[in-house]
Amino acid sequence: MPSSTVEAVIAAERPRVYAAFADREGTGKFLPLTVRLVSPGAQERQGVGAVHSLGVGKLGIREQITELVPDEKIVYRVVGGLPVRSHVGTIEFADAPGGTMVRYTMDSDPKIPVPAAVLTPVLNGLIGSMIAAVKKAVAQN
Repeated sequence: MPSSTVEAVIAAERPRVYAAFADREGTGKFLPLTVRLVSPGAQERQGVGAVHSLGVGKLGIREQITELVPDEKIVYRVVGGLPVRSHVGTIEFADAPGGTMVRYTMDSDPKIPVPAAVLTPVLNGLIGSMIAAVKKAVAQN
């Protein structure tokens, strides 16, 4: 299963960085695609169980939040829109000099054979886009 991990320090306190990643709709304003809540979480609007659509028009993927540990970790899985057996994203947060260390990992098991040498740069690009969006969101708040 191809996996990709990107680490970056974001110049803000951990609660602010975590909140920006957890607010998928808010951070979506800084992405080149539309992010919308399809169904709310069990306890919170964007909490565990929430499903978000990320895409352009009717094309896109659906992600479901599966775990939230405030200020420490967010885990989601793709539940539609991609030809994958499994795709899980894990975002971990830790204090770091100058801000918050973000460790963002995507594990993907495509239904069609895709060499890791091809898929890994794609995953890196997706992670990089999300981190860049959060940096912009944090800078504006």
